[in-house]
Amino acid sequence: MDGQNELRTEHRLLYRWPIWITDDATGQMMQGQMVDISSEAASFTCYAYEVCLSPSQQITAHFSVPLCGLGGSFAVRNFTRSGYAYRVDQVNKVLHRVTAQFIEPLPFRPGEQTCNEADMIALLQILSSPKG
Repeated sequence: MDGQNELRTEHRLLYRWPIWITDDATGQMMQGQMVDISSEAASFTCYAYEVCLSPSQQITAHFSVPLCGLGGSFAVRNFTRSGYAYRVDQVNKVLHRVTAQFIEPLPFRPGEQTCNEADMIALLQILSSPKG
């Protein structure tokens, strides 16, 4: 990609952790691997033979996001988000790359985390609220 068609409004966090996706129509659960995430969307790869997602298909995603901590440490926060497959690309004969749009955004921007103490305290307060 050359970035000419870039529509993203925030930096995305690049990481490779498992993500579990449920096809809302069939209830079928499958595992993928996270590629990147923002507060409003996530991209992941999954095996083409396990999943046949199409754009606009309703899904539920279960995943963890690393949180930057003090002194270079990090914690992990688990999320479940409903949404839909926004884009499905064939990477090769085995893998698909899916971009999913969340209906409800995350309570923070994963790719724009900083590790200063004031930001961490504010982030922890947001994440410990009942809606987080």
